[in-house]
Amino acid sequence: MAARAGTGPVHREPGRGPRPGIMAHALIEVERKFIPGPGTEKRLQELGGTLEHQVTFWDRYYDTPELSLMRADYWLRQREGSGWELKCPGTAGVSGPHQEYVELTVEPAIVAQLCEVLGTEVLGAGGVAAVLGPLGLQEVASFVTKRSAWKLVLSGTDEEEPPLRVDLDTADFGYTVGEVEALVHEEAEVPVALEKIHSLSSMLGVPVQETAPAKLMVYLQRFQPQDYQRLLQVHRLREKPQGTKDPEGNLG
Repeated sequence: MAARAGTGPVHREPGRGPRPGIMAHALIEVERKFIPGPGTEKRLQELGGTLEHQVTFWDRYYDTPELSLMRADYWLRQREGSGWELKCPGTAGVSGPHQEYVELTVEPAIVAQLCEVLGTEVLGAGGVAAVLGPLGLQEVASFVTKRSAWKLVLSGTDEEEPPLRVDLDTADFGYTVGEVEALVHEEAEVPVALEKIHSLSSMLGVPVQETAPAKLMVYLQRFQPQDYQRLLQVHRLREKPQGTKDPEGNLG
């Protein structure tokens, strides 16, 4: 798909996000992250879920030395075998333990958005790799993830409706996180999607207000604590990543 909207922390400023022209052609991805337990996959089976596939992939994240993108809530990633993606802050204002982002996957649109966020002139219609140097972007994180991808339709809903997706990820640095995801076409559909996500989360035994940090945030906390601290200061992330220890007692 050309561009889709995804979910991410709801701590962005009103009115931020990609330009309307990009949003007009985007799907909206609403998701909620959680910490899976030893019985999560069995519970998915009991609920009628289907294991679609298991895959291993390598992600690399890019930013300026000052983390200009991440501090503005933009996240540039290159995934082996899938190409480039730029996550931009969404436009909905629904609060709660869910996330919402617009995900751009078409390279010219990514380049245009990067230039806008970084305040530079548009550098033509080339690919993302070609503008990394001119924009001062460098690799800031790299890790491998093993994913089990599930899908299911909630009982009592129309079987023709798009299924909910559940991804169970384990990163190569020892962090495991789950994600319940729904795709919709319009902002007006987000509340219904959230109801389904919260309903399935409850069936999986996820506490109502549980929040789980993204793999990237845990990676930065463990291996680049100074960068993690800088992001905490900007985004005011008060929840400390679960299952991690701060050797100096000054993170999260």
